[in-house]
Amino acid sequence: MMPITLSFKKLTDNNASCYALIIEQGSLEQTLKKHFKAGDRALVKALAEERDFVGNNGQLLLVPVMHNGKPITILLSGIGKKEGKEALNFERYRRVLGTIVRVAEKNKIGTVAIQLPVAKLFDMTDEDVTQQTATIVEMAGYHFDEFFTDDDRKIMTPKEVILVSDARNQKEIRTALDIGKVIAESVNKARYWIDLPPAKLTPVDLAKHAQKIAKETGLKITVFDEREVTQMGMGGLAGVSKGSERDCQLVILEYKTTKKNAKTIGFVGKGITFDSGGLSLKPPAYMETMKEDMSGAAAVISTMQAIAILKPDVNVVGITPLSENLPSGSATKPGDILKFYNGKTAEVKNTDAEGRLVLADALSYAVKHCNLDAMIDIATLTGACAYALGPFFTGLMSQHEDLIDKICDSAERTGDRVWELPLHDDYKPAIKSQVADISNVGSKQYMAGAITAGLFLQNFVGDMPWAHLDIAGTAFNVPDISYYRPEGATGVSVRLLIDLAMHWK
Repeated sequence: MMPITLSFKKLTDNNASCYALIIEQGSLEQTLKKHFKAGDRALVKALAEERDFVGNNGQLLLVPVMHNGKPITILLSGIGKKEGKEALNFERYRRVLGTIVRVAEKNKIGTVAIQLPVAKLFDMTDEDVTQQTATIVEMAGYHFDEFFTDDDRKIMTPKEVILVSDARNQKEIRTALDIGKVIAESVNKARYWIDLPPAKLTPVDLAKHAQKIAKETGLKITVFDEREVTQMGMGGLAGVSKGSERDCQLVILEYKTTKKNAKTIGFVGKGITFDSGGLSLKPPAYMETMKEDMSGAAAVISTMQAIAILKPDVNVVGITPLSENLPSGSATKPGDILKFYNGKTAEVKNTDAEGRLVLADALSYAVKHCNLDAMIDIATLTGACAYALGPFFTGLMSQHEDLIDKICDSAERTGDRVWELPLHDDYKPAIKSQVADISNVGSKQYMAGAITAGLFLQNFVGDMPWAHLDIAGTAFNVPDISYYRPEGATGVSVRLLIDLAMHWK
């Protein structure tokens, strides 16, 4: 992890090789006056005029100067301006932070001191700005280079990032920094697992990571192996696993708050550690990133780590069905009928629609055994959702307005953005089967593959308040967001789930 520290000194009193300032449009002169002496101000102002830097959103200006006898860099990053009384869009700030880290990497800057902006620009508290800054800076520093043998290809992140705060409530600001780092650690842990080659992260491997977290944090953990899963009647999870030589696993992590009469929420994450499509084999181009098909499970397990540390006033259960989806002589075939933990049956028309099969058993287990007040599943479920919403919004489906509102509020606070799709009964005939209760793929005449997948899952949640998050487009290889890498895992939904638990009422 990239070291992130906090300072309450004046910006230029910190020992750094780069001083970074976020510039609101039109505020350059007064910002420079606050932080720099006349000579430095004049140089920066002259270069800004030459380069037409005024603080527009996305503008950058690097100015090398001598400061106290040593060369340093002043980095100015524009964020635009407020429109009337409207607060600045905080997502702009997140991306400015990501850009600062990228510039530091490119220029091999050792220590960066970032002046935290005034919280009222965003209608937020100093604590919230500090917390999210720590999270985003740490996320921006993540990189997966474990298998490079050429050191020149490895990214050199800053040796230290100093967050400089003018806030007076220093104790609360320090706590906010620590919370932000805990959240970032969980996001980046999920990203690391997702980025690992599938041979290095099998279902058993991921279950062992969950066991390690449980041991370190005091979470209760239960792991069912393939024999137990089969004996319990989980035909979906066992059926998907039949083509693989590696056993499937069902992992249950539990956090219990000390608050009396607390509510209990469940997070269920799809964990296909590699998805070839099974006998309905994917084309090679669609298979090459399918190590990411356990992104939902990675998000849930790493979220549970943060929850164990942050201790929200709500009980949380994390459930992850883990399996590979591979072809073999023993694999589930198109035309097979699977029976799930809740007794329902499904005709398998396409073995590449396997995520809903493993989730069906996990959701059924949660309903029967976990005494939940609400449940959210997270899954790289459908290419249809990725095509519908692209890489910037996760698909949200639910028929429970209060839960939708809670999720949307957390999405707004964290930047883990969602967009609601209609989980409407008009689409239900699409998954009707002539030989079983339901079909695992929708009829082509209804199209709407993301929605019909959500309706399939609805068969396994009963009357419980439930929401489905389809992260197929947002989990991997997301372009143009500076605090992610353009290739690799994003850790999407970890921030959202943690925030949801911390704000649950």
